[in-house]
Amino acid sequence: MQAMDALLATEFLGNSVLRWAIALAAGLGTLIALSVVKSWVSRRIKSFSARTTHMWDDVLSDAVSAVRGILVWIVAAYVTILLLDVAPSVSSTATTVLTIALIAQLALSGNRALQAVGQHYRDNAEIDGGRRTTLAAFTFLGRLALASIAILLILENLGVDITALLAGIGIGAVAIGLALQNILSDLFASLSIVLDKPFEIGDYVVVDDLSGTIENIGLRTTRVRSLSGEQLVFANNDLLTSRIRNYKRMTERRIAFTIGVTYDTPPDALREIPDVIRGIVESQEPVRFDRAHFKAFNDSSLDFEVVYWMLDPDYGRFMDVQQAINLALVDTFNDKGIEFAFPTRTVIVQGDTEARLTTP
Repeated sequence: MQAMDALLATEFLGNSVLRWAIALAAGLGTLIALSVVKSWVSRRIKSFSARTTHMWDDVLSDAVSAVRGILVWIVAAYVTILLLDVAPSVSSTATTVLTIALIAQLALSGNRALQAVGQHYRDNAEIDGGRRTTLAAFTFLGRLALASIAILLILENLGVDITALLAGIGIGAVAIGLALQNILSDLFASLSIVLDKPFEIGDYVVVDDLSGTIENIGLRTTRVRSLSGEQLVFANNDLLTSRIRNYKRMTERRIAFTIGVTYDTPPDALREIPDVIRGIVESQEPVRFDRAHFKAFNDSSLDFEVVYWMLDPDYGRFMDVQQAINLALVDTFNDKGIEFAFPTRTVIVQGDTEARLTTP
C-alpha cells in the first residue's frame, strides 16, 4: 500500500502520477463524450433532413458534418492540460491553439453551409440560369468574406498586430467601393431581385413607358423582350428604383368602359339600358359583373359607365370577351332602336325663317 502511495506521489514533469492519471482520464472521457455527441447529433439531423423538403435542415446537417475529428482531440488535450500544473506559457499556448482551432472549425462549417445553400439553388429546376449565376457569385463572395474574417482572427490570436492591416484593407475597400459603386449597386440589386422576387423569367412587366417579357436576370442587368421584338436591357439598380407593373401576377382584370347614346333616346329605354348591359356582360365567361350606371350628360351623348371583372388575366381572352360584349351591345341596341351617340353640333340659323341644321 505504501509502495502504491509512493508511486502515485511520484512526480513527472512537475505533476504527480495521480494527477496525471486524473487529467488523462478526464481528457479521454472528454474525447469519448464529444465523439459520441458529434456522431449522435449528426445522425439525428441527417435523419430529420431526410424526412423534410426544407433547405435549412440540409444546410445544418452539412455544417455539423464538417466538424473535424482533430477539433475533438484538441478540446480533449486542452481539458487534460487544464487539470495539470503547467507553466503559464504552456497554458497560454494551449488556449491559443484551442481558439484557433475553433475559429478554423467555424469557418469550415460556415463554408460548408454556404456551399449547401448554393447547391440547393443550383439543383432547383425552377431557378433560371441567370439567377443561378447571381446566387453562385454571392455564395462565392460570402465564402471569401468568411475566410478573410477567419484569417484575420487567427492572425490576431497568433500575436500579429492587424490594426495597420485592417486600416489598409478599409482604405482599399473604400477606394474600390467608390470606383465600383455602380457595379456593386447593380450586384446587390440583383441579390434583392433573387430574394424578393418582384418579377421572374416569363413575367410581362411595364417599366415607365417600356414593356415586355423578362428573358434573363443577370448579375448587373435584366433583359426584357419588348412586344415589337427588340431586347431592352435594364441595369438592375435602375430597374428596382422604377415603378414596375407586373401583369403576370395579375389574378383578375378590372375593365371599365363608357358607351354613349343619343339625346333623343326615350326615358324608358334609358332606364332599361343598365339591365340590358348587365345581361350581356353576365352571359360571358369567365366574368363577374360589377355595375352599369347612367353616368353623365355629355356634349353630344348620354353616357353609361360599365365595370366588370375578368376572372382570367390573359389579355387575349379579355379581348375576346370584350369583343363579344361590344357585338352584343350593337345587336341589342339595333333591335331596340337605341342609337349610339357620335359627336354632333346643332346650328340655329335665324332670319326671316328659323331653321335648325344638325351636322356631324
